[in-house]
Amino acid sequence: MQQNFWVNSYPAGMPATVKTDTYSSLVALLDEAAKSFGHKTAVSNFGAKLSYFELFTLSGYFAAWLQQAGFKKGDRVMIMLPNVLQYYVVAMGILRAGLVIVNINPLYTADELRHHLEDSGATAIVVLTNFAHTVESVLLTTPLKYVITTEIGDLLGFPKSFLFNVTSKYIRHDVPDWKIPNAVFLKDILATGKQLPLEKIHLTQNDIAFLQYTGGTTGLPKGAILTHGNMLANVEQATTWVKACGLKDGEEVIVSPLPLFHIFSLTTTVFCFLKLGGTVVLVTNPRDIPEFIKLLSRTSYTVLIGINTLFDALMQHCEFHDLFFKQVKLVVAGGMPLQKTVAKRWEEITGISILEGYGLTEASPIVAINAPHTKGFTGSIGLPLPSTEVSLRDANNREVPIGESGELCVKGPQVMQGYWHNESETAQAFTEDGWLKTGDIAKFDASGFLYIVDRQKDMISVSGFKVYPNEVENVIALHPKVKEVAVVGIPSKTSGEAVCAFIVRKSLCLKEEEITAFCAEYLTRYKIPRSIIFIDALPKSNVGKVLRRTLRDQAIPA
Repeated sequence: MQQNFWVNSYPAGMPATVKTDTYSSLVALLDEAAKSFGHKTAVSNFGAKLSYFELFTLSGYFAAWLQQAGFKKGDRVMIMLPNVLQYYVVAMGILRAGLVIVNINPLYTADELRHHLEDSGATAIVVLTNFAHTVESVLLTTPLKYVITTEIGDLLGFPKSFLFNVTSKYIRHDVPDWKIPNAVFLKDILATGKQLPLEKIHLTQNDIAFLQYTGGTTGLPKGAILTHGNMLANVEQATTWVKACGLKDGEEVIVSPLPLFHIFSLTTTVFCFLKLGGTVVLVTNPRDIPEFIKLLSRTSYTVLIGINTLFDALMQHCEFHDLFFKQVKLVVAGGMPLQKTVAKRWEEITGISILEGYGLTEASPIVAINAPHTKGFTGSIGLPLPSTEVSLRDANNREVPIGESGELCVKGPQVMQGYWHNESETAQAFTEDGWLKTGDIAKFDASGFLYIVDRQKDMISVSGFKVYPNEVENVIALHPKVKEVAVVGIPSKTSGEAVCAFIVRKSLCLKEEEITAFCAEYLTRYKIPRSIIFIDALPKSNVGKVLRRTLRDQAIPA
């Protein structure tokens, strides 16, 4: 295969490589954004706004408190927050203190949280009070020393902050009872930090910025080590690409419904728009489609990111059809495959094509994206980004010819350093000659556009969230009435895919409701099987491997 032949299909003026050493760290990127766009709105939520200067100031207060509390360069701090203003302040503060961010889904169960804490060694967590009860349940079995709590309205300004907090706690009852001795309130920390000196930490591109947890290709979540350099490279690659769509520094407004703890949203929403000097409008609860549409109707946004199921949900609401889209420059899909029917209908309603890309946590995450101004659904995940190499390999690690299918392997400055404290999994993630193995099967066409032929064979994508069968199987296998279990993904109209469990029972009295209730104790809701099928025996190969493809064929779509 001709090396990097896809660059011949790049838009006019698109460089084959990008400069990745402009900034020494993500903190240097924030410094420049604060200087260049000071009083411009950096992020807004529920109508409240933080300017770049305010973000820089508040994050400095948090960083100063962390330093005063004894945190040293390289220590890990976990963030357990939805899309709220506090995420920005806390994340930037952690980085400015020279620490490492560990993101986690706020909806995780105690067992899932415990695994992440124990594996990462995080000694502090910032959590919304809505989820503090989960943190409380793991205090005695994890390395946590500090629990920092915040209420949903804390940065919205009075009286809105008071109204939001009272409504959340006493009217909506969204805050379960919790009691954590010595918990510290973020508002108090910021007040204290205002009086403290901030030491500027020397950071380089080689320093770790994030432990971003992922299943890799199988099994329990592992922490992908993403350095400041990894993230900065992907930001440079992505912003260079989207500027060909007409995006301009200091002028863009992005509506961000995807969770910031997810790598796709983290890179595109937080750091790409930091570099662009844009305004980010956070959506805290994108499942509330009527409210989401109201936000879109009163926001003069130019960019929207989402996933296939979210775009589909928006279009199913009648009021979405009354919105105006003339100001929109770019709509990007990631996190899960974009369906042709969704893409086609979106373009019919809005007049805008959805730009689909491809990535994975281990690549910070963006690897490829369709060319700017692509019209209609192509089925392609696009062209590899500048400074990104892609090789399609067969089972013997030999490159396949153009047009043939092989495992998609990646090299580039955005590729992770490895998995945190997991040398064996790191070794399995890379080829002997240093290519990151994605686990996805793809092919090139003659112009260099990539097409996914088969997703990771076992991974299930529920509304863009990865579910690995082994994790769910390990939980179900603990049930005393279960003899054997196998988990597969099945098509779902509402979430793209859903989890389906095939169970061989020890006791015929075992009911579906028992399995569902049992799983709810250990797994986040989207990992709980939507479909449970009792079976006499699991189909297996002659070496005893469960034949998941056979099970998928037997499953009933959710």
